[in-house]
Amino acid sequence: MKKKILVVDDEASLTRLIKANLERTGKYEVMTENQGGKAIEVARQFKPDLIFLDVMMPGMGGDEVAALIEEDPQLSNTKYVFLTAIVRREETNPTGSMIGGHLFLAKPVRTEQLVATIEKILGP
Repeated sequence: MKKKILVVDDEASLTRLIKANLERTGKYEVMTENQGGKAIEVARQFKPDLIFLDVMMPGMGGDEVAALIEEDPQLSNTKYVFLTAIVRREETNPTGSMIGGHLFLAKPVRTEQLVATIEKILGP
């Protein structure tokens, strides 16, 4: 069964690219959302195994979305990973680094990094 991945980022071109690249592997069903404020409702309907969350988005940022995920009984067990352009890729580990106890990947992110991170969290 394919793992369900939700990608939340305000850059539509980035979410389309990540969706296409992950789906091309044949391992994932991917949904995207470009507004942090709509991410919780999409997650409730889609029931993802993992959510990639952009840290900085207009309106509701990834940190606020993550807090709502943790508080929501339907989503509280859903894993998430932050995506950020705040740090450079050279400053991080290839399969993610930690900020405040949460995993993050530096943008721009490679498909291999996403797949490795998904497998690290959810298994192959």
